[in-house]
Amino acid sequence: MLAILAIGTPAGASQAGGLYLYEIGTRDAGLASAGWAARAADAGTLATNPAGLARLTQPELIVGAQPLYLDLEFDPDENTTVAGSDGDPASWIPSGGLFYARPVNDRWAWGVGVYGNFGLGIDYGTDWVGRYYVDEVTLQALAFQPTLSYRINERWSIGAGIVGLYGVFDQRSRIRNLEPGTPDGRLKIDDEQFEITGNFGLLYEPAAGTRFGLQYLMETKLEFEDNPKFTGIGPLLSQVLENAGLVGAELGLDLTYPNRLILSGYHELDNRWAVMGNLGWDQWSEFGKVDVLVAGEDTTSLTFDRNYEDTWHAAVGAEYRRSAQWRFTGGIAYDSSPVKDRYRTPDMPVGEAWRFGVGAEYRLREGLTISGTYALIWSGDLDMDVDRGPFAGRVSGKYSDTAIHALGLVFNWKY
Repeated sequence: MLAILAIGTPAGASQAGGLYLYEIGTRDAGLASAGWAARAADAGTLATNPAGLARLTQPELIVGAQPLYLDLEFDPDENTTVAGSDGDPASWIPSGGLFYARPVNDRWAWGVGVYGNFGLGIDYGTDWVGRYYVDEVTLQALAFQPTLSYRINERWSIGAGIVGLYGVFDQRSRIRNLEPGTPDGRLKIDDEQFEITGNFGLLYEPAAGTRFGLQYLMETKLEFEDNPKFTGIGPLLSQVLENAGLVGAELGLDLTYPNRLILSGYHELDNRWAVMGNLGWDQWSEFGKVDVLVAGEDTTSLTFDRNYEDTWHAAVGAEYRRSAQWRFTGGIAYDSSPVKDRYRTPDMPVGEAWRFGVGAEYRLREGLTISGTYALIWSGDLDMDVDRGPFAGRVSGKYSDTAIHALGLVFNWKY
């Protein structure tokens, strides 16, 4: 059982406020997500509120690059019992989106999008103090979404998308061998899965220039399976793993892609200024309940509760049209933490998140614009203290000035 516990709790990826990303390769990053479900200004609305497609009057293509820089550094304190280096997994992570939308008539519209909106990854290195918990982890999902939208009347629109979710899970850690002086062993668990979920939207326009939108993203389970790969294991530990039934066994990990609700408003003050905002909820308490199945000579089924909590989201932003060529955006958002300090772990060092976004759009010619965005996702200092006993040791300290920097370059064609 000790060996099962040592590998059984799967990792997430570092994204403050949870693993959902608002930065999906659209201009919304320059608003810190404000107006997410109500702007409905371009083809990217199929991801943020499918009902918004019915507002579009021209075929439209969006290509967006959204590289993310993860600024994460762990500083261990005197309570840490494992020798090794500080954790400094800062890295660039590629991301972006591709969206196409086409009106059928004045009522119907369809679209399709490919975008990454879930997860990140961490690589601490093989000698850091928390290597017996995790030294490298990736949990990411790529969404492929065909979408249909219908305009009921001048005020109401509805929309729905079928989301094909391609999930990737890869976790690696070191294992302390029982023979003195023996180098660490290694453990790797990885799998890829494809699941189907839904993205639904409602849009209400009480007057020209004023909109309210509601998005519901439906939960689904990503059911990863793999035979744990042990290498560099000494004879004593090998016997322990054999006795626990883990050598050659199949490990199943069920992770929940959680429910999400976002309510947004958008209002044009005049022909230059517009203001917008969001309120949202993500059900991260369900993501924290992880079903683990170890199938070998004997089958063991466990549920690990990471003590996660649902998160709350709020955002405000503004848009300023300087001229026919230039438009500028800015916004600020807040997401509560899915986990209290005492439950934070090195595989998913998350906390509350403040987002600050700015953006600029330039019209190159009729129907073609280019936009640049920048978003800072700031979580500051995150305390952590985990102790799994002598097998993995105690790792105590804090992540200092935790942040993600999201740069965006977006091309938008209307024809």
